[in-house]
Amino acid sequence: MTGNLGKVMKESATIALEYIKSNAEKLGINPDIFDSYNVHIHVPEGATPKDGPSAGITMLTSLVSLFTQRKVKKSIAMTGEITLRGKVLPVGGIKEKILAAKRARIKEILLCEDNKSDIDEIKPEYLKGLTFHYVKDMSDVLELALTKEKVKNAKKL
Repeated sequence: MTGNLGKVMKESATIALEYIKSNAEKLGINPDIFDSYNVHIHVPEGATPKDGPSAGITMLTSLVSLFTQRKVKKSIAMTGEITLRGKVLPVGGIKEKILAAKRARIKEILLCEDNKSDIDEIKPEYLKGLTFHYVKDMSDVLELALTKEKVKNAKKL
């Protein structure tokens, strides 16, 4: 892992990869792939240090997309912490994340079902045009976020 990742974000990346390794066959991934390839995660530095567990489900989703060569849905955002067993845990800063998603023209947002109370506190007019999916574990996330379609020029891993 390189870039400006804080300790907690590094832990999230490690948890994501370990979850994938232990559930490879269930995810449609040949477990031998981990003997053939290294995984390098780079979070560009920019001006802002990145830390916190919020990107856990996003990292795991992007890694599963990489290993399966399946596309991630367009116009979708997600936030949530993950555990080694694949549970999705709530995170903070939901109101700010919703505003950022709207500015980016995101239409669907995946978040922990325990964050529903945060959404309920936001004025309905700010939520127009958004669809929320409340998830409990990574199987829910992957079902909603990944398409069945392969990426363009898919590699045989």
